[in-house]
Amino acid sequence: WEFNGSFHQPSAFLMMGIPGLEALHPWISIPFCALYLSALLGNCVILFIIRRTPSLHEPMYYFLCMLALTDLGLALCTLPTTLGLFWFGARRIGFDACLAQMYFIHILSFIESSVLLAMAFDRFMAISHPLRHAAILTRSTVLKIGLAIVLRGVLSLLPIPFLLRRLTYCGRTELSHSFCFHPDIMNLACADIKVNVFYGMIILLSTVGTDFIFIVLSYILIIRTVLSLTTREECLKALNTCVSHICAVLVFFIPMIGLSMIHRFGKNVPPLVNTLVAYTYLIIPPALNPVIYSIKSTHIREALLRALCRKRG
Repeated sequence: WEFNGSFHQPSAFLMMGIPGLEALHPWISIPFCALYLSALLGNCVILFIIRRTPSLHEPMYYFLCMLALTDLGLALCTLPTTLGLFWFGARRIGFDACLAQMYFIHILSFIESSVLLAMAFDRFMAISHPLRHAAILTRSTVLKIGLAIVLRGVLSLLPIPFLLRRLTYCGRTELSHSFCFHPDIMNLACADIKVNVFYGMIILLSTVGTDFIFIVLSYILIIRTVLSLTTREECLKALNTCVSHICAVLVFFIPMIGLSMIHRFGKNVPPLVNTLVAYTYLIIPPALNPVIYSIKSTHIREALLRALCRKRG
């Protein structure tokens, strides 16, 4: 402990694995390794295929590259501490290292939310205004959107580590997960955390909450456009281009909303439920998104097959 008058700050926190199943952690690590491997390889393949295929140099696939990079970052943020705990029982994480991990996890989560909103806007423009789509979403415009997304995440969350450093911690140092999460660290403090709670809620609602609302509005407009199409085949073709994105939105937002609700209102929720929702939120989307887009996108699937055939040849 670091002690300075009435101010207490732990030198480290202790991470938790899956409560009640500590003896099975080496076996539990096997599916986690498979998910991390899927996330790392799948997103790298997506990036490689889009970079090497000129026909995929379109706004939809530029945003998909942003999503893949974000998923890679999320996987790499939690992989060392999660597998370190499961394999070697390494529960200790330094205070500053914990704040850094928490900061990047939240930044990447906010960036993923914003990228999903940008992809929804791209689908809306492609379906509702196909003739103006290429003129509006040029390469430079996509780049500016990507830069704005990163800056919004970085700047909006910048005060969080400093708000946590000002708190006094006493007694408990055990986190609820094998990674650092803002509400989890905040609840270990024995000081007034009203500012942290208020700022966290405001930022969450004004970023992720707003993104989700606009995604829903985009699909309301898309559905209205689709219903105005003359033939059933045209309707199905237009909706089929949105299936991958809808799956990615559901896979990301459902666990995120669930975890946020549990941390703020679920005091009586069993620890096992809290842990499973947290792992679903941070590990499942990076592992599933490449699979979803590879299965549903004919262009990516064909480009992948061409790349494999060239290597065999």
